[in-house]
Amino acid sequence: MLRNFKIQWMQLHWPIVISAALLMPLSFNTPAISQSTVETAQKSANEDLRQLRRNRRLWNQQNIRNYRYTLSNSCFCTPEARGPVIITVKNGITASITTTTGEPVSNPEFFERYKTIPKLFNVIADAIARKADNIDVQYNNQLGYPTQISIDYSFQQADEELYLTIENFQTL
Repeated sequence: MLRNFKIQWMQLHWPIVISAALLMPLSFNTPAISQSTVETAQKSANEDLRQLRRNRRLWNQQNIRNYRYTLSNSCFCTPEARGPVIITVKNGITASITTTTGEPVSNPEFFERYKTIPKLFNVIADAIARKADNIDVQYNNQLGYPTQISIDYSFQQADEELYLTIENFQTL
């Protein structure tokens, strides 16, 4: 009778014992992996914020109020929202947004968030505040303005990424 009980117990519980033995080593690594990922994200966000502050300060020190640049937006949007467009700023205020042929853009509101260098810094600050999943910004070493902005707000969501290129910067 005892022998039959042991056999029944083994038949019923043996798969559970084997599964537990196989899964146990995985549980030892989970906290370290999770903690490392969180720490990496925090370090990255802190570095993004340091870079933003350093370059915004560098830009402000230049006191450039009259300038022009070409902006391209590689988004999943209508072609007229992509550019490239030439943005001209005078006394810190956007004076014009034109196509590369010199014609005024038909919908300047597409470029409202990007129409001055300070507004571009605000886009980056907003992505940091919103804890975007990935932020990659390249800055001009001498003047501090962003030259490329790549933001993926959520790895889980499609078509919400932002890719801006700022080229041909000129002081006026």
